[in-house]
Formats: sequence, C-alpha cells, structure tokens
Amino acid sequence: MTALAPTLQAFFTDRLSHQLGASAHTIAAYRDTWRLLLAFTTARTNIAPTNIDIADLDAPLVGEFLNHLESERGNSTRTRNGRLAAIHSMFTFAALRHPEHAETIARVLAIPPKRYDRPQVTNLSRAEVTALLGAPDRSALPGCRPRLGPSVVSEVEGEGDVTVVQESVEDGGGTTQRT
Repeated sequence: MTALAPTLQAFFTDRLSHQLGASAHTIAAYRDTWRLLLAFTTARTNIAPTNIDIADLDAPLVGEFLNHLESERGNSTRTRNGRLAAIHSMFTFAALRHPEHAETIARVLAIPPKRYDRPQVTNLSRAEVTALLGAPDRSALPGCRPRLGPSVVSEVEGEGDVTVVQESVEDGGGTTQRT
C-alpha cells in the first residue's frame, strides 16, 4: 500500500470533517478535485489509482493537471485555483505525516494560484433599467413580477404613508449565521 491512500482517507475523514468542520459542499469539491487528479495521473503515468504514491504527484504533474483543467475541461481560472487550494490543503496535511516526501510536497505547495482579471461591476443606466422593466408582457401576472419587485419599495416609501422596515435575517444559506 502506498502512503497516499491512507493519507487521503485521513484527510477526508479526520481533517476536513472532524478537525475543520468543513461543509458537505467543501468536502464534495475536494473529493471531485482528487477524483479528477487521480484519473489524470492514471492516464498520464499508467499507474493504477490504488498504486499512486505521493512521490508520483510531483509539481510538474500537478501543473499539467491544472493546465488540463483550463485547456481541455474548459474550467475558469477561479475553478482552477479552487482545485489547487484542495491539492494544497491535502499536501499541507501530508507534510506532517510524511516528512520523507518533504521535497515533493514543498514543490507542490510552491505552485502559486493563477492571477485573473476580476470583471468590473457597473450599474445600469436609467435607459437600460427602463428597457429591462419594459421587456416583459405586463398584461399577464408573470410579466408584472419584475415591475412589482424592488421598484415597489422605493415607490411606496416615496408616498410617505408607509414605512418599510427591513427585517433582520438570522440565518443564511448553508451554515452562515447573520445578525
């Protein structure tokens, strides 16, 4: 048995679940990353997934995997960086358990995330908002919904007869707690 299999199992069962309390979504994303990386490694090296060792997952192979994600799978730079974070997290965990692979681990951990341009968020002009609100068929109920949504609050507040109170949401999606 290689060092990778028990280390991966301990990473998912002990580190992510119990120590870090990672969400089910994080665990699933990390699992998918490792499933893809092991399949990629098997295709490139002809080593069965059960026989892949930490030494087989060197920095050049991980770099090829990251390029494969963008070029062949069509993943965005953000997705690529998320996959790299999952790999870094496991290799950081493995560094404590397998000092004999310190050089390989250090080289993988030295792979930086790829920089990307963040799209600039701009506001719509008054004409664009008018065009968007005018597009639905307002003679039917579904066409009235966009018109009756956020714009109604500002119109009602402008009347002076009604006060709109913003309620506090105490829990958000997932495990997010808001106050």
